[in-house]
Amino acid sequence: MSENSSMIEIQLRWGDMDPLNHINNVQFARIFEEARVRAMHQWFGNRERGFAFFIARQEIEFVRPLLYSDRPATVEIWISRIGGKSFDYAYRLRSAEGELSALAETTCTTVDFATGRPVAVPDELAGFLREHTGDEVELRRRR
Repeated sequence: MSENSSMIEIQLRWGDMDPLNHINNVQFARIFEEARVRAMHQWFGNRERGFAFFIARQEIEFVRPLLYSDRPATVEIWISRIGGKSFDYAYRLRSAEGELSALAETTCTTVDFATGRPVAVPDELAGFLREHTGDEVELRRRR
């Protein structure tokens, strides 16, 4: 576990399984979304946020099937990059038994509330994100 990462427990749902008796791959994006939302609440609390962001890109590397369990899976989440107008979340998804199931990275673009156009990452946001910054996730590159 990275020093600046957060561990988020996610309860799997029986209905997340597919006919092959493992959590369906499309559910992984939802698991990462839930971890991202919970991490933001942990990191920012109830403070008013003067920023918005859109998901610009998401990459998921499936390492091994995630089987349903009544015990929660865990998502380790941290910030792996802060750029001029975007930042990246990095994730490791582990089964209830601790086995690595997936790695992922999500790029978020900061936007202006009124126009929806990309803007520079606000200083306040960058400051909070830096507190949770770690290394890049160890995705295998396709090229």
